[in-house]
Amino acid sequence: MKILVVEDSEQVARFVLNGLREDGHTVDHAANGRDGLFMASSEPYDAIVLDRMLPGGIDGLGIIEALRKTGNHTPILILSALGAVDDRIRGLRAGGDDYLAKPFVYGELAARLEALVRRGQGGGTDTVLGVGDLRLDQLARKVTRGGTTIPLQPREFALLEFLLRHAGQVVTRTMLLENVWDYHFDPQTNVIDVMISKLRQKIDAPFDRPLLHTVRGVGYRMDAEG
Repeated sequence: MKILVVEDSEQVARFVLNGLREDGHTVDHAANGRDGLFMASSEPYDAIVLDRMLPGGIDGLGIIEALRKTGNHTPILILSALGAVDDRIRGLRAGGDDYLAKPFVYGELAARLEALVRRGQGGGTDTVLGVGDLRLDQLARKVTRGGTTIPLQPREFALLEFLLRHAGQVVTRTMLLENVWDYHFDPQTNVIDVMISKLRQKIDAPFDRPLLHTVRGVGYRMDAEG
């Protein structure tokens, strides 16, 4: 999933970002309300984790109101130190989809996000990506090919998910660095080559027909046709 975290506390933001990335998600971060609203309005996200009390001229409830007025119905999990019943009611009535009070356990936050996305996508029927006989279930975190389960590490899962989201299209190295590794610069390493090789060994090598193709000098493409 692609998730936006709007949180001004550096400690909380680092905790949430690290957890989500270790789970294989693509995550963006905004540290104030102004940037949070801009990013939420400019990019498509599967879910948003949103603090209520934010600097930058607009708080969490203001962001929700602005997004809903423009028809943006991205699932929003409010994450706030304001945990009284009245605070939770106000957040939900403002347009939030769920409310988690601080302090919190990361596992609960992750589970709530998955439930929000599953609910918004009609029970998960639209969360399965595939090419040929390869299937990736985003919510179950499961990959199969021809009915055979393929265990993947979180980063391998995130890489495959991004490639499948762009099936049939050429994906450049820059796109992979920015969306899978969250690098906005070239680290001058062979991290992509190594991960692509590992992924091929798992999803292609044991099977008759390759699905992951190299486009020389450009990048990669997931395609059943070759």
